[in-house]
Amino acid sequence: MAQVEVLLPKMGESVAEATITKWLKAEGDTIESEESLVEIATDKVDSEVPATEDGVIAKILVQEGDVVEVGKPIAIISTGGEKILEAEVHAAEPVIADSEKVPFQPNANIDAVAISTAPGSERFYSPLVRTIATKEGIEITELDTLSGSGHNGRVTKKDILYYVENRTNNNGSDSHANRIETHSNTNSTKQNVQSVTPASSYGDNVEIIEMDRMRRLIADHMVNSKHTSPHVTSMVEVDVTNLVNWRNSVKDAFLKKEGEKLTFTPLFIEAITKAIKDFPLINVSLDDDKIIRKKDINVGMAAALPSGNLIVPVIKNADHFNLTGLAKKVNDMANRARAGKLTPDEIQGGTYTMTNVGTFGNVMGTPIINQPQVAIMAVGAVRKKPAVIETPQGDSIGIRQMMFLSHSYDHRVVDGALGGSFVRRVADYLEQFDVTREI
Repeated sequence: MAQVEVLLPKMGESVAEATITKWLKAEGDTIESEESLVEIATDKVDSEVPATEDGVIAKILVQEGDVVEVGKPIAIISTGGEKILEAEVHAAEPVIADSEKVPFQPNANIDAVAISTAPGSERFYSPLVRTIATKEGIEITELDTLSGSGHNGRVTKKDILYYVENRTNNNGSDSHANRIETHSNTNSTKQNVQSVTPASSYGDNVEIIEMDRMRRLIADHMVNSKHTSPHVTSMVEVDVTNLVNWRNSVKDAFLKKEGEKLTFTPLFIEAITKAIKDFPLINVSLDDDKIIRKKDINVGMAAALPSGNLIVPVIKNADHFNLTGLAKKVNDMANRARAGKLTPDEIQGGTYTMTNVGTFGNVMGTPIINQPQVAIMAVGAVRKKPAVIETPQGDSIGIRQMMFLSHSYDHRVVDGALGGSFVRRVADYLEQFDVTREI
């Protein structure tokens, strides 16, 4: 009888863990290789993990709702058909409570000390808490003194960050015990408020809606971005009359020839990729005091889901596609995003992001940077407006198709000259669109 561990697979360059959302098989069930075993969810996408062998599910090592690190065992398949003894099971890494789940930050790839198994400590700390403790130089003896607000007194990310902040701000002026006591009292107060506040305190005519997992992760990601990057937004108004007229003249022929709709999105992405080649320092990330210039141009396109949540599929090497290829790629990824069929790899590795606020009738916006990128562009609604038309014969007023581009960027690394010049260059490419272009 062979026993095969099913490991949580790698799901992208910045995904370190996943939540077990639903087991599709139970212990004792037979399963075939490549048959779906379990549904998982990350802060990026939901997906299924297939079985690696034919056999019987001998043991499920983690439960629904648990969070497991990539590479850790989640189940054992017996290829001989028998169940295994409890003593034979290799215990999985302790899991992290869902309330502690946060988007993984690629620049936090510091090896965490084995605090959870350190001598003299029987207390469990999640990998995220351990990483923060290691980075901040917090020893196990000091960590053990913290009062946690999590389940069974577990120290959460919020707890250790609160401690680190006060530890730094106080700079040793207060005693360690006083800081712990203050932190404990604060957490205790928060817990009491949460547990005793009656629903009627919100008023009688309300509906209380719990955030789903994805919305909580989006919230954390957005707050983290604002804390990380000083946002600046530059805006330009663009005359896209030539582009709109050209698209209107070819869209039916394009649909007939390619079997795909030609939307504005691939046209916008094409202009953005051209501008990135002109201004490569917009295609970077920041790691402490090091600027990491990305040679690949991977453009993320924010897409709204039927649930109201947001996901950002990434077009890898967007500059390698012609317009037809871009149109097909955009349509395919948008359709599969709405259907929940994207793979983890398809939402990883973005170097620049575009979001289309015009879809909702908005003329402009101030988008939040998708970390660890340093810039994002919002394209607004195209509207007919009176505008000044300059000609060699003189100026005139005419009806033009106009839109706004809003470019938010990280002012730590992108100054106004670069951020403003980039969005202006995108506008130039759109305004100078070749109306004789063939599909």
